[in-house]
Amino acid sequence: MTGRAPAKLTWSLRVLGTRADGYHELEALATTVDEPHDTVTLAASDHGITLSVSGLDRDVPSDSSNLVWRAAAAAGIDVAITLEKRIPAGGGLGGGSSDCAAVLRQLRDGFGLDPARATAIAAELGSDVPVCLHGGTVWIRGRGEQVEPVTGVTPTSVVIAVPPVHSSTPAVYRAWDDLGGPRATRAVAAPPALAGVAAALLNDLEPAAEAVSPGLTEFRHAFHDAAGREPFLAGSGSAYCVWFDDPDAARATAARLEQELGVATFAGVAGVG
Repeated sequence: MTGRAPAKLTWSLRVLGTRADGYHELEALATTVDEPHDTVTLAASDHGITLSVSGLDRDVPSDSSNLVWRAAAAAGIDVAITLEKRIPAGGGLGGGSSDCAAVLRQLRDGFGLDPARATAIAAELGSDVPVCLHGGTVWIRGRGEQVEPVTGVTPTSVVIAVPPVHSSTPAVYRAWDDLGGPRATRAVAAPPALAGVAAALLNDLEPAAEAVSPGLTEFRHAFHDAAGREPFLAGSGSAYCVWFDDPDAARATAARLEQELGVATFAGVAGVG
């Protein structure tokens, strides 16, 4: 079985506080976006679990520390996994979580994994895995395990630019704590597709992400100047994004920004299942 593992795009993220279990209480609006995406292939194996990784990110582990391996191990199913990476690591786009979710979907749909067990494994393996397993546009609450589908949201064209900065999610959350729990300092207008769902795109992690990696602030300004519109941070970063009403304008802008900014840039459609 071969399937796509789409990137996860966080439209808006509020951090409501810390929890007794050490995680943070979240309320976020997230969606899947068709580009960039990874590709995951599973085949039955007589030699236990194996993993082969190819693509743009050579630092992705191909052993039992990888989330896709851990998903198969938790399911107790021996498979040969082939993972082709296109989602940049450290960009806040949920690549590893989406890969894990893609494995769980294939184990569920083609290898006999009980659907309820697949959902439980997703919650066990990471805060972003449940939303990636569900797909589409959702509200995320709790530490990420509470996923509430949002209906009636139409697709929106986006441009995603990933600077050469690897943003560590744990480091950003630690900085959020150290800074006293800052709130979002910028409000980006939400696309028309989110009318009635969110009036503005807010990210409480942006001050912490830019404190951890000061180069992000400079990149945000450069992205704004080149795109001619206000970007928003994807999750804990480092990717910044802008939305467009016109898909052709999004594709043209992505191609131009890749040349002008010299970074990995993608034109995608957010809100797809």
